Amino acid sequence: MQLNFSQQMKMSQQMKLAPRMIQSMEILQLPTMALDERIEQELSENPCLELRSSDRDAPELQHNLDEAREEAMSKNISEQELQVDTANNNEADFERLLEMSQDWPEDNYTSGSKPSSNRTEEDGDRQHDLIANVAERPQTLNDYLLEQFGFYSIPAEVRDFGEFLIQNLDPNGRLPVPLAELIQVYGRSVTDVDAMAALHLVQKLEPLGCGARDAKECLLLQLNEKTPFRDVLATLISSHLDDLGQNRLPLIERKTGYTLETIKAAFEELRHMNPFPGRGFEVRPAQAVTPDVFVEQNGDDHWVVRVLDEYTPRLRISKRYQQILREGADQKTKDYIKRKIDSAKWLIESIEQRHNTLKRVAQSIVDKQTKFLEFGPEAIVPLKMQEIADVVKVHVTTVSRAVDDKWIQTPRGLYPLKRFFGGGTVTESGEEVAWDIIRIKLKEIVDHEDKNDPLSDDALVVELAKFGYTLARRTVTKYRKGLDIPSSRQRRAY
Repeated sequence: MQLNFSQQMKMSQQMKLAPRMIQSMEILQLPTMALDERIEQELSENPCLELRSSDRDAPELQHNLDEAREEAMSKNISEQELQVDTANNNEADFERLLEMSQDWPEDNYTSGSKPSSNRTEEDGDRQHDLIANVAERPQTLNDYLLEQFGFYSIPAEVRDFGEFLIQNLDPNGRLPVPLAELIQVYGRSVTDVDAMAALHLVQKLEPLGCGARDAKECLLLQLNEKTPFRDVLATLISSHLDDLGQNRLPLIERKTGYTLETIKAAFEELRHMNPFPGRGFEVRPAQAVTPDVFVEQNGDDHWVVRVLDEYTPRLRISKRYQQILREGADQKTKDYIKRKIDSAKWLIESIEQRHNTLKRVAQSIVDKQTKFLEFGPEAIVPLKMQEIADVVKVHVTTVSRAVDDKWIQTPRGLYPLKRFFGGGTVTESGEEVAWDIIRIKLKEIVDHEDKNDPLSDDALVVELAKFGYTLARRTVTKYRKGLDIPSSRQRRAY
C-alpha cells in the first residue's frame, strides 16, 4: 500500500445563509409583541438606531395650536401683545417673590429643614399611592388551609407536621406521595400516630377533599350526613368508580342490588363533587392576544387585509452618527459606526420586508377563505401552505414563518392564521371538503342521535356516507376522540 500527497481542484455548489437573511427570517417569524421587544433590545444595544417621531402626534399638536390662535384672535390680542403682557406678568411675579423673601425672616427655619420635610411627605405619599395601586396577591390554597389549621388546639408536634403536610400538597389539594415518605423527609422526629392525627385534621379543613391520597379518598371525604344517597355513594366510590366512568350501570345494578333509578340519582349527586378541590385557588394569568392582521370588507364586497403595526415603533438612522461618519474621525471609530449603521439598516429593512410578506400572505389566505368570512367555519375550504406559496411566489417555509403565532381579527372573531390551513377529502360528487366540515357534521349527528341507542363508530361511518363523506372507521374514531365525544357505550342513557 502506497501513500502519497496530491492536489486537486473541484467545483461544487453550496448553500449558505447570510447573517442578513437569517435576521430577516427571524423578524418574519416574530409576532407583534415579540417584535416590539426585539426593537427595544436593538435600541438599547445600537446607538445609531433611534425612534422616529410619530406622525400621529402632528394632528393633535396642530389642533392645539389652532385653538390657541382662535382664543387669541377672539380676545383681539396679537402675538406681540401677548408676549409683552406675558413678560410684564413674569416681571411682576418676580418682584413679588423678592418682596416675600425680604419679608420672611431667614431664621424661621434652618436651610433645607422645611423643604426636606415636605419632600419626605411627598415621597411618602407617592410610595403610598404606588402601594395602593399594586394588585393584591390572591389567597393561595396553602394560606387558606393554614389559616384554618391555626384554630386547632393541638400539641406542637402535631401542629408542626400538619403545617408541613399543608405546605406539601399539590395544586389539586392532594398528597403527592405516600404519608410514609413524607414522614421520612420531614427532618424531625414524629410518630406514626401523630402523623396520622395531623393528616385527619387536615382532611377536615375546607374545601373538603384536601389532604386525600387518591381520587377515591378525595370523594369520600366530601360525604357528610346531609349528602343525599350517602351510603349508595360510599359504595359506588369505593368499589365501582371505574364502572361509573365506563357507564356500566346495569353491571353495578347486578353487583350491588341497588335499583337503576337509585344508581342514576346517586351518580347525579356524584357529578356535583369536586375531585380536584385545590384547583379553585390556582390563579392563571390570562394571556392577552394581540392581532397582527385585521380584515374588513370594502364597498365592492372585497375583503381587504391591513397589517396592524401602527403601535410598532418607527425607526431611523441617527443623523448625529451619520454626521460624525462624514466629518471624519479615527479609523476605529469609523469602523464601529459603520458596523452599527449597517446593522440598523438591516433591521429596518427586515421589519419592512416582514410587513410586506405578512400582508401578501394574509391577503392570499383571505382570498381563498372568503366563504369562511361570509358564512362561518362550516364553509371553510381545504387549503395548503404550498398553494399560498405559489400565489405569493415564495418558498413554503416562508409562508410557514409568516403565519407562525400570528393572529387575524375578522368580523367573526379572532383566529390564528394557521386556522385557515387544513386538508380535506373528496365526496362522491367530486367536491373537495375540508376536515373541519366533516368534524362539524360528525358532532351534529352525535348530538341528534337517540341516546337510548347511540350510534357506534361503524354506524357513524354509515351516517356520514349519507351526506357523501366516505371515511374509514379508524378516521371516524380519531375525529370522535379529537372532539372529546365518548364511545357509544358511554353515551348511552339508561
